[in-house]
Amino acid sequence: PSVGWQITDKLARKPEHRVGVDEKRGRMSENGMDSGRGGCARCERLPEKLLGPGRLHLWLPLGHTLSKTYDHLSSNGWRCEKTKDPAIVVRIEEARLSDLFAALSEALTSREMDDTRALFKPYPDELAISDIPRARSLSQLSSLGRSSWLLDMLSEGRLTSFFQPIVRAAAPSEVFAQECLLRGIDRKGNFVPPGRIFGAAKASDLLFQTDLAARLTAIRDALRHGVDSNLFVNFTSTSVYDPVFCLRSTVQAIERSGMPNGNVVFEVTETEEVADTEHLKNVVDYYREKGFKVALDDMGSGYSSLNLIHRLRPDFMKLDMQLIRGVDQDPYKAVVASKILEMAQGLGVETIVEGVETEEELAWARERGATFVQGFLIAKPASPPPTDLAVPSLR
Repeated sequence: PSVGWQITDKLARKPEHRVGVDEKRGRMSENGMDSGRGGCARCERLPEKLLGPGRLHLWLPLGHTLSKTYDHLSSNGWRCEKTKDPAIVVRIEEARLSDLFAALSEALTSREMDDTRALFKPYPDELAISDIPRARSLSQLSSLGRSSWLLDMLSEGRLTSFFQPIVRAAAPSEVFAQECLLRGIDRKGNFVPPGRIFGAAKASDLLFQTDLAARLTAIRDALRHGVDSNLFVNFTSTSVYDPVFCLRSTVQAIERSGMPNGNVVFEVTETEEVADTEHLKNVVDYYREKGFKVALDDMGSGYSSLNLIHRLRPDFMKLDMQLIRGVDQDPYKAVVASKILEMAQGLGVETIVEGVETEEELAWARERGATFVQGFLIAKPASPPPTDLAVPSLR
C-alpha cells in the first residue's frame, strides 16, 4: 500500500534540490504548497539538499580557531579566503562538499564544530542578510549533508507505522490500546528502524520535521487499518517550539480522521533530555485542553522522569523495559518497580509495564497491580496491527 499522506498534509520539497531558493514552497500541504493554515514553518518545511558547486561560509567562535582552520584548509588545497566579518569562505566544486566536511572535522574539535556557524550557498547565489538566520552549527550542516536519504524519505512520505498492543494485565486477551511505532521505508522497500531515523534527525537538526511526520503517519495508518481502540502516539518534547503552532497540524489530522480525542494518548518520550520542564508542561497542557490524554514513558530509567510526575500529572505511567527485564529474578529491580507501581496507584495513575517477554514477568506485573502490560510475550510490533495475540494462561 502507498505510504503517501492520504488525510492531511505531507512533507514536500520543491523540485530544485538546492540551497537558498524560496524554501517557503517546502511547506507541508496536500499539494506541496503552503497550506496557509498558520502552522509552524519550522516543523512543516524541509531544508534543501546540499549540492555543489558553491561556497561554504564559516563563522568561527574564536580568532585562533579561525586561523588554524584557514591554515589547515589552505595547506590541503582548498580555495578559501578570510572576510572582514571575520569569517572564512570556501569555494567548492561539484560533489566535494563531503570531503570538505571531513577536512573540517580533522581541524576542529567537536565543541568547535558545534560553536561554528555555517551556511552553504550554491553558485551563482551570493550571500544576503536574509540568509543569516538560516545558518546552522557546522556539526548540524555536516550531518545534514550526510542525511539526504532522510530528506528524501520525509519529502516522499516513505514512512509507515507498526502497532504493538497494550493489553489489560488481568485479561491479556483484551486489547486496551495500540502504540504507534515509526518505521521508514528505503528505496528497495526495506524497513528503516526508528533509531537510525531519529538519530540522523537529531544530528541534522531535522527533529521538528521528523517528529511531526511520525505523528501524522501514526494517525494516517491507524485510520487506514481501522484501529478502534485507544491510540498511543509518541512525541519528543524538544521537537516543539510553541504548541499552538507546532501541534496544529497534528490536532487537525485527528479531527479530520473522526477519531475521538479522548481515545488518543500522547506519550512523552526521551524524558531524560528534558531541560525545560515548564515548556514540556505547556505542551502537555495544550494536549489536555484539546481533550487528549498523556503518558509518561520510561519510568524508572532516571531521576528526570520521576521528577516530572508531580509537574505533568500524567494519565498513564510506563515502566521502563530495562527495569522489567528479569524483574521476577532480580530483587533490586523488583523493589524499584514495585515502589513505582505503588506510587502510581496512590496517585490514581494507570500503569503500563512494557517489555514483558516471559510468563513470569507477566505474573509479577499482575500480582503487583499493574493496570496494563505490553511486550513480545503478547505481540511484536506489526503492520497491520496484530490480531492473533499470544495470550498466556492465567495463573
